[in-house]
Amino acid sequence: PVLADGAMGTVLYARGVFINRCYDELNLSDPNLILSIHEEYLQAGAEVIETNTFGANRFRLTRHGLASKVAEVNAAGVRLARQAVDHLKEKQAGTAYVAGSIGPLGVRLEPLGKTGLDEARAAFAEQIRALADAGVDLLIIETMPALNEAREALLAAEETAPDLPVLVMVTVDDESNCLDGSSPEQAAALLTEWGAGAIGVNCSTGPSTVLTALECMRAATDLPLAAMPNAGMPRAIEGRNIYLCSPEYMASFARKAIAAGAQIVGGCCGTTPNHTRAMRSAMRAIDAQARVTD
Repeated sequence: PVLADGAMGTVLYARGVFINRCYDELNLSDPNLILSIHEEYLQAGAEVIETNTFGANRFRLTRHGLASKVAEVNAAGVRLARQAVDHLKEKQAGTAYVAGSIGPLGVRLEPLGKTGLDEARAAFAEQIRALADAGVDLLIIETMPALNEAREALLAAEETAPDLPVLVMVTVDDESNCLDGSSPEQAAALLTEWGAGAIGVNCSTGPSTVLTALECMRAATDLPLAAMPNAGMPRAIEGRNIYLCSPEYMASFARKAIAAGAQIVGGCCGTTPNHTRAMRSAMRAIDAQARVTD
């Protein structure tokens, strides 16, 4: 199993960056901050780090007056992640993969919304082209709320960067179903048919729902599976949203997810380098036990 990193936005928020900021734009205006967070996750044991580009598509950047900077923001995100990995190599402390993060567009697609599927695919393609040109090792299409949007992102990846591996992850509700009502089994079957290289579940309402969805997916596909849940649902405490799943709880989740067939585990909202470090320890213990058994 491979360990991915955790949340970027959660750590930025904890460091005093207001939620009304465009977090992706920080790749340009505060690169040292983004670099330091990547390095913390690598030091905690992450083997895959995601670029700070979750919302770096034309639709989301337009809200911040940054529609003309799609390529620039994405390229800077890749450069910072790659720099963090290079620092790790220089210390002879290992290496890691750089994954281009691609989140949902933040608009409703037809037939439920006004945005056409062709417009959605073009927006995904624009971002993916920038990530690929900047040199990512793989693409992670994540937190997809609906399968039609996931398909447009996947088609854009296949058309724009056909040589890059693509992991596609959906988000699920309390019943472990996709937000468009599709079951995990349906999502797994369709994403497999559409050509994803790996599939999984991220974000959602916490580890338990992600684990349930993962187990359902395993029965419907032979593709590698990924699981990257939130650290539970946030609670408002003294005016701040706090995620209550401890690092130890996420370590327990990592063990269960791997037992259920996950080959890539990590965290989403609410997780920090401390959670990653605990998950790394749990995975080392699994590996040690496997060697003893062999």
